[in-house]
Amino acid sequence: DSDLSMRTLSTPSPALIFPPNSPGFQNGRGSSTSSSSITGETVAMVHSPPPTRLTHPLIRLASRQQKEQASIDRLPDHSMLQIFSFLPTNQLCRCARVCRRWYNLAWDPRLWRTIRLTGDTVNVDRALRVLTRRLCQDTPNVCLMLETVIVSGCRRLTDRGLYTIAQCCPELRRLEVSGCYNISNEAVFDVVSLCPNLEHLDVSGCSKVTCISLTREASIKLSPLHGKQISIRYLDMTDCFVLEDEGLHTIAAHCTQLTHLYLRRCVRITDEGLRYLMIYCASIKELSVSDCRFVSDFGLREIAKLESRLRYLSIAHCGRVTDVGVRYIAKYCGKLRYLNARGCEGITDHGVEYLAKNCTKLKSLDIGKCPLLSDAGLEFLALNCFNLKRLSLKSCESITGQGLQIVAANCFDLQMLNVQDCEVSVEALRFVKRHCKRCIIEHTNPAFF
Repeated sequence: DSDLSMRTLSTPSPALIFPPNSPGFQNGRGSSTSSSSITGETVAMVHSPPPTRLTHPLIRLASRQQKEQASIDRLPDHSMLQIFSFLPTNQLCRCARVCRRWYNLAWDPRLWRTIRLTGDTVNVDRALRVLTRRLCQDTPNVCLMLETVIVSGCRRLTDRGLYTIAQCCPELRRLEVSGCYNISNEAVFDVVSLCPNLEHLDVSGCSKVTCISLTREASIKLSPLHGKQISIRYLDMTDCFVLEDEGLHTIAAHCTQLTHLYLRRCVRITDEGLRYLMIYCASIKELSVSDCRFVSDFGLREIAKLESRLRYLSIAHCGRVTDVGVRYIAKYCGKLRYLNARGCEGITDHGVEYLAKNCTKLKSLDIGKCPLLSDAGLEFLALNCFNLKRLSLKSCESITGQGLQIVAANCFDLQMLNVQDCEVSVEALRFVKRHCKRCIIEHTNPAFF
């Protein structure tokens, strides 16, 4: 990484990011935007543009023959750009080495709206530094086109890499650093403070992240309205085990525009944290507190304050939730479309009855591992929730084939049914298949196929 290797030439030179001796490198596939799936150690190199002519006569002859056969060179620039837009980041860098025309096309700013890096051994900090330097050549120190950075499972990503993103990418709208457990609060604060357009943030699995907030300097500068300056709408903090109620309070106060929040396995969150959340974030549409064992019926009473705005709720394995909490949700959140209550063993047929009669637009319901549910609860569902498409009853020991037949006879749009570890007959499964022809049945009955 010497200054000599990073020098700016008269014609900008391409930054190459590729893992040497990696078998998956030749067959990398990307999304509709430029992305990268890299395995192995990432090496950053800078090369000058390919020469326009070859001097040796034999090489020149071979080059003419190849040129005559390469019909792709006849395509106009806009068509080439369209093709390049489907290439991952590492392959796009390789294309820049083919010839001068491809070099200029490969570094067209329109192809660099997204950078995607994955892999445990990727030197992400260095890769981000090289790429951002190259993309900043036309607009010094600023990448105006870069909107999405996805760095998933890169354990070598550190705060230094996030500082690079924060300093160079003011137009960033989406950042995913899931599984990067070496980053800390300070680097995340810098990103949200220096990227005012950031709307999508995924820090799932980042165990050191305990809060989302502006830096002190940004807070002072934007005071007294700094609480409304973070424009994040989507926040995933799954497996952020250290997150506590105080941290959730800070998140809610700074991210008032949240519409999607996922707190799966944030085991220290309690009902008090949810109370803070409802005070500031009244626009939440999707919320997951699954495996938050301290969340109880009182927490669901707070969540119910979202009323008709709430469409998705996951309270899976919240063992303190009973019919009382379900009644709160059913009474006030009548437009609920998705509910995951798997493992909430305190829910009975009475809770399902109240849910079915008040949330008639339910499309997906998971009430698996609720041993107190029986065919009576399924009958309430079948007679009220005609739009039901997905239903999971896994390990509901009291469910029988009679309850399944009632569901199948009324919910014709059913597309997925999970009855694994349930005592249901082959005849009942065949009845479901006859009435719900598009339904995929997950079961453990070897006689049914």
